Amino acid sequence: MSGYPALPGGIAFGGDYNPEQWPREVQEEDVRLMREAGVTLVNLGIFAWALLEPAEGEYDFGWLDEVVDRLHAAGIAVGMGTPTAAPPAWFTKKYPDSLPVTREGRRVGPGGREHACSSHPAFLSATARLVERLAAHFGPHPGVAMWHVHNEYGAPLGECYCAWSEQAFREWLRARYESLDELNQAWGTAFWGQRYGSYEEIEAPRWSHTVVNPAQRLDYARFANHEHLAHYRLQRDLLRGTGKPVTTNFAGTVNCKSMDLWAWAPELDVVANDHYLVGERTDNHIHLAMSADLSRSIAGGAPWMLMEHSTGAVSWQPRGIAKRPGEMRRNSLAHVARGSDAILFFQWRASRFGAEKFHSAMVPHAGTDSQIWRDVVALGADARNLAEVRGSRVGAEVAILWDWESYWALELEWRPSEDLSYLERIEAYYEALWREHVTVDFAHPSADISRYRVIIAPSSYLLSEASAKNLQRYVESGGHLLVSFFSGIVDEHDGVHAGAYPGVLRDVLGLCVEEFHPLPAGGTVQVTGGPGRVWSERVRLGGATAVQTFEDGPDAGHPAVTRNALGAGAAWYVATAIDPRDLLREVLDRASVARPPGLPDTLEVVRRGPYTFLLNHGGSPVAVPAVHGADLLTGSAFVGEVPAGGVAVVKEDM
Repeated sequence: MSGYPALPGGIAFGGDYNPEQWPREVQEEDVRLMREAGVTLVNLGIFAWALLEPAEGEYDFGWLDEVVDRLHAAGIAVGMGTPTAAPPAWFTKKYPDSLPVTREGRRVGPGGREHACSSHPAFLSATARLVERLAAHFGPHPGVAMWHVHNEYGAPLGECYCAWSEQAFREWLRARYESLDELNQAWGTAFWGQRYGSYEEIEAPRWSHTVVNPAQRLDYARFANHEHLAHYRLQRDLLRGTGKPVTTNFAGTVNCKSMDLWAWAPELDVVANDHYLVGERTDNHIHLAMSADLSRSIAGGAPWMLMEHSTGAVSWQPRGIAKRPGEMRRNSLAHVARGSDAILFFQWRASRFGAEKFHSAMVPHAGTDSQIWRDVVALGADARNLAEVRGSRVGAEVAILWDWESYWALELEWRPSEDLSYLERIEAYYEALWREHVTVDFAHPSADISRYRVIIAPSSYLLSEASAKNLQRYVESGGHLLVSFFSGIVDEHDGVHAGAYPGVLRDVLGLCVEEFHPLPAGGTVQVTGGPGRVWSERVRLGGATAVQTFEDGPDAGHPAVTRNALGAGAAWYVATAIDPRDLLREVLDRASVARPPGLPDTLEVVRRGPYTFLLNHGGSPVAVPAVHGADLLTGSAFVGEVPAGGVAVVKEDM
């Protein structure tokens, strides 16, 4: 990545701006209000293809020139969008086979967004022509600070099963495998007589009346990710000549299951993520923190951009739950605490029509005589007050392993229990660490993890031999590894590792598993430290020692939690879904991971460089006597207490 864009001020503040929805007098008012709110960056043109190219080969940029000039004169920078997420009606009419096809064989209709297949040659050609002209026209403009490619790849279009995708899949397979024999071996096509004699016999793994080869499904997920990334690279390469940073906004690092963001990160100049609260979750502030930590980790620890979030309710959840007083501020500053150098929203002004007309905005339908507007103006002041935080970094001593390929593989059909969930165990361990005031990075299993005191593998179902050896070296060198059940089971082709479970983790964990015993729906087992859910299994020790045992259920009397001393470190294993907080405390203590003492678990504590962010999610004030320094948000000395629902950002005395 070549770096963060050169933007005015410190923490960028603003959001998506769609002036094409409004008359000239509203556009002029917008600029006046943006200056009042302290807006420094807006993203333009993201869904404007039909206006920028009203007919094939006919381009009209004049209306957008006026907007960019007006914003630039007001000191507001532009992230210029490429509008390829919204192909115009003329394109779909001329190329109806560009419309994606679902796995069930239904062709998607127009009228929404992302309704063009990323493998379709006409779509690729039209993309290239438009982006080439946008680069030439707007690249030299001093008001354009960066490029915003497409919008939320993978949401809602993940995999397409049209004929164009199928042909591209065959070409992708030819490049991935040295021979058809290698492919047949990797896919295990001897099972159910699926062996292929030519690449032309291979079809997209469409819906069938029974389970389709999971290795083929896994490769198709990889292929779909590759095609979207290739579409991004096509645009990125055309824009690079302007000398301005290029990015695309992820559709939520945690919830965008269809894109492997570890593969995307090296292709972006700056990582950008969208985040929306799940309104009905009572722990949605913890889910937010997890998304932000994953964003920072994908960025390699570098500052990233919160490209979209909401001032209040969204329009696409079952219930549009409005944010409570102070929640928007805490949400925004929690992202900054965890490495974002931007606070951006969808969108600037609430739309009067279309699918998202009930989505909140910086300027709501109620206008400026509203609490949302007053909160937006106050947040703009916060962003200015935090200018010196920009560029600083967050440190972490603990990392959770995250691998999209394991995510894809685990949630295919016919696993031992339908209650197995990639996110469930990750969220359980993350929440326990959050409540212990431990800042977390995320890491790929193959990455350099030597700097962490503790590594947690809550959901590493798919694990290559190379990644397993990486974990073993980590433990032998003094690291502390904690592994949850159903990890290390299959290789990169979803083939079960030879020998007893847990496959390539047997040696580092010092045990084997004779048999899985998934629990019935709602079932529990009692272990020494409390109840376990979802899972039980027959663990046989092979060097490890039992820390806790199953007290009832199919594995009563057998180990439930184990510890294996190996080299200078130790590896722990948990054979059921427990509340992990007590166990984590022991692991953290053994690894000498420090935590601030005496603070309630409603207080979020994050250190970013010399700045300590304190966010109180509770209903009572919290005393923090150990933190001393200036509160950047007030400009005064920190008083040693964070009010209920309040935030402090303390530049600590050194």
